[in-house]
Amino acid sequence: MKALRCFSLLLSLSVALGDLSRPQNLSLQTLNTQYVLHWDWADDQQTAVNGTLTFTAQYLSVLQSRKAAHKQKWRTVCADVSERHCDFTDAGLNYWGIYYLRVRANTAQWFSSWTNISFCPDRDADLGPPSSVKLTSVKGDLEIVIADPLSSTNESMKTLAPDMHYLIQYWKKPEDYKKGKVLKTKNNVVTLSELDGSTWYCVRVQSCCDFYNKTSVFSDTHCTRTEDGKCSDCEMDYRWIFIAGVTAAVLVLAVIGYIIYKRNSKAGLIQKRDDWRDDGE
Repeated sequence: MKALRCFSLLLSLSVALGDLSRPQNLSLQTLNTQYVLHWDWADDQQTAVNGTLTFTAQYLSVLQSRKAAHKQKWRTVCADVSERHCDFTDAGLNYWGIYYLRVRANTAQWFSSWTNISFCPDRDADLGPPSSVKLTSVKGDLEIVIADPLSSTNESMKTLAPDMHYLIQYWKKPEDYKKGKVLKTKNNVVTLSELDGSTWYCVRVQSCCDFYNKTSVFSDTHCTRTEDGKCSDCEMDYRWIFIAGVTAAVLVLAVIGYIIYKRNSKAGLIQKRDDWRDDGE
């Protein structure tokens, strides 16, 4: 009798595990420290037979997986969700850690077997482009200010990927970017010099990490016109120098005129005094 009951229990368990198709085609949509697990499950006939379908997604670190099965602590991130994706961004995954992610299908009474995928953010997560790029024309040069890509907590990705650098691509308008030049730098402020004056240049920037050969998509393209090689500030200085010179000249002439006037006035008084003396005699 006990053997029959055990057989029935095992049969029920096998039916529970095998009654639903398991999720397929697990993939991750990532950007910096944003991680979203996606999967497919297309057996709608089973859904109609077994009722409302949901999914459960969990993760386990590789270190935890080395423990005995009863000591492993799988952490649930999405429980009984109807969507076919699960956001692991706020799950607390260490950027340099290695994990197993898994998902299964559920109904009110049944569940499928698990489907697993391994994931290391440092190795597998896509690197984003700079969070912003600013381009300014400065006395015939172009100044580029690059803001680092940011994590989901608005932290610079350079704190997680210290070897990160940038590829700056720049070219003249209306030429194609394929004819442009490329500059590699780790700096956030870069000056492009020896450019043609009065010429439109376009710039775009890409983030890179060499260790896992990661490259981001390019930033938006920014264009501006270089100055004509003359110093506009110098022109303003020349104007002020001219104005100051004219003012100084006017003041000098005024002083000279005043001195001449005073001398003439004094000479006139002396002459009148002499005339009065002559008349008195």
